[in-house]
Amino acid sequence: MAPVPLDEFPIHQAPLSLAHVASSDRNFYDRSYFNAHRRDDSLFFVTGMGTYPNLGVVDAYATVRQGERQWAVRFSDAMGDDRLRQQVGPYRIEVLDPLWRLRLVCDGDEHGIGFDLTWTGSFDAVQEAQHQMRFGARTIIDTTRFAQVGTWQGELRVDGVTHAVEDWVGSRDRSWGIRPVGEPEPGGRPPAEPMAGFWWLYVPLRFDDFAVVLIAQERVDGFRTLNDAVRVWEDGRVEQLGWPSVSISYASGTRHPVGATIRCTAQDGSPVVLEVETLTSVALNVGAGYSGDPDWSHGQWKGEGFAEGAVYDLSDSSVAGRAPYSVIDHVARATCDGAVGWGLFEHASFGRHDPSGFADWSSVAR
Repeated sequence: MAPVPLDEFPIHQAPLSLAHVASSDRNFYDRSYFNAHRRDDSLFFVTGMGTYPNLGVVDAYATVRQGERQWAVRFSDAMGDDRLRQQVGPYRIEVLDPLWRLRLVCDGDEHGIGFDLTWTGSFDAVQEAQHQMRFGARTIIDTTRFAQVGTWQGELRVDGVTHAVEDWVGSRDRSWGIRPVGEPEPGGRPPAEPMAGFWWLYVPLRFDDFAVVLIAQERVDGFRTLNDAVRVWEDGRVEQLGWPSVSISYASGTRHPVGATIRCTAQDGSPVVLEVETLTSVALNVGAGYSGDPDWSHGQWKGEGFAEGAVYDLSDSSVAGRAPYSVIDHVARATCDGAVGWGLFEHASFGRHDPSGFADWSSVAR
């Protein structure tokens, strides 16, 4: 095996060429995620790119929601040796200033979406707590991630219409490690108890003077298995915000979150209360390839030079019926001590969750 370009740099973490990752787990991945919006519910843009070294695949997606329509494009190909070249088909990511400025380009207009967008971080990127999760004896998630809030400039083209992007806001993250990707694996012996439920919350918010990044996961009884909440200041200080208490308001007859009160604690003991309102949303299993998407899955081998587009009618019951079993990203407006911020409210709640009053998979809010 020949060396690859990254081997020129003193960044090795294992006695291997950087053509390989240290883990032989087929589910090893390395992925970027981005979102953008105008600080309202008129349009919501979500995109990302991933590499899957042990599957030999690289892919990317972008999706845009306007009203009750959602456009998606997807690209996939064989992964090459040059990991510094983040490109698949007409989609590429250019690192202009590491951890601060990126350029995203997609010439996928023939499939419905194209863009030329520049990201600028508003505050330092922060590394989140390591995320681990087991299902029975198997480790299904073991990941590291950093997150950042920022602004966008450039243009976004959807279905032949060009949208000028001027100081749009959003968040991004980059994660790597192990999580289910690619084609489904044989299950082996099932766990003694099947999964009874899943509850997840991820809230990065951008205010003028600070950012808040909060992540939490709970078992069905409310026991928190992941808790990380920080406030990032302009001078680079990262302040822990303790153990947030989360109260989510759901629309009656659904598990659609319309708002939330999140009570945190500053390091000096003073309360930090976030009041969050959700606006438009994107279900990540509708065109974006996340778990439960019947049309496409991250890391799935689709052949060389794969590219396709799709348009979804969100009022169609066959499409809307997916959302309750997906992680859903919502545009979020928030207040904190009189300051107004914008960002993301990412939430999932399936099956039983005692603190929310959901007894089983069919339970909904009253």
